[in-house]
Amino acid sequence: MGKRARRQTGGNIRQLPSGRWQVRVREAATNRLVSLGTYPTKADADAALRHAGVDQDRGAWVPPDRGTVKLADYARDWLDSNPRIRSPRTRERYDGLLRVHIAPSIGQAPIGKLTPSAVRRWHTDLAADASPDTAAKAYRMLRAVLNTAVKDELIVRNPCRLDGAGQEQADERPLATVAEVNELAELVGNRWRLLVLMAAWTSLRFGELAALTRADVDLMRGVVRVTKNRQRLADGTSVVVPPKSAAGRRTVAIPPPLVPAIEHHLDTWAAEGTDGLLFVGPKGAPLDRSHWNRRWRKARAAIGRDDLRFHDLRHTGNTLAAATGASTKELMTRMGHSSMAAALRYQHATDDRDRAIADALGEVMASASVQKLPVSPTGTTGL
Repeated sequence: MGKRARRQTGGNIRQLPSGRWQVRVREAATNRLVSLGTYPTKADADAALRHAGVDQDRGAWVPPDRGTVKLADYARDWLDSNPRIRSPRTRERYDGLLRVHIAPSIGQAPIGKLTPSAVRRWHTDLAADASPDTAAKAYRMLRAVLNTAVKDELIVRNPCRLDGAGQEQADERPLATVAEVNELAELVGNRWRLLVLMAAWTSLRFGELAALTRADVDLMRGVVRVTKNRQRLADGTSVVVPPKSAAGRRTVAIPPPLVPAIEHHLDTWAAEGTDGLLFVGPKGAPLDRSHWNRRWRKARAAIGRDDLRFHDLRHTGNTLAAATGASTKELMTRMGHSSMAAALRYQHATDDRDRAIADALGEVMASASVQKLPVSPTGTTGL
């Protein structure tokens, strides 16, 4: 029989027959005593009870038994029940990160036992084995899962505290010239010519282009409405889903020289009916990424640009839009981004844009009659 418990506010300590001291804390919600474990000395037990009382007073105490659920099990439930993950392809990506990069390494650890050092070791090993983008995505997922665990009061604080670990470093992508865009449009064939042109000049993503219908194109106003996205899943099927964010649902103005090409495509290649797809195969099937990629690889090889991905046409269009002087907010709207980070990438200086700025400054100088510049004693003009 252990010694009589020594009562303190919010819990008690008692000595067990083994000689160790057990600490128990009263949980306010249930009025039950929850064990914090045992300690070798009474001083250690007193300190543990005192710290638990301080945490309770500031609302930061979580009963230890709540953190016993394994990370992999909690993450699986988080993924299956998360209402914010509406995109099937995003769900597939998260499932792969969980199965391949989280569950096998730290997935069996109880959530309450995860420490910042444990997360740091996991991330270090992952960064050594996987690509930087994959490591960043896996870390962001783990951080999101454990943020929910904090809200569920399973843990007090998220142990994911690595600065910059969730940031992907986007590589500088190659650009196509306007002449190359036109060459590629001709090489892919008449049925798909407009697909290349719209990717470059309206900056729509492949999935957005694949989901376009006749009803989405308003040539009277000269705009295309982006309201959905076609995604190809791992099993080969495709689904049409809404944009991931409110910013993805947008109206994009069409450059006037592109309008005749769209009119011709609608008359010749698009499926019939208001809801008819803009881009379909010879037998009326929706545009498929795998079939398209084969055609795209042949076209880019023919012009010696094996480095160009189809998505780089969007990158090209965004860069050209930035070079016209479009603001960050304008680029965000056109691109369908909700954050400034992507738009800012397209506002880097280019030689052509810098020349245009210099020419514009020259016009300002001329209009203000700033011809008589100060002359230095050596006879050179100085400002």
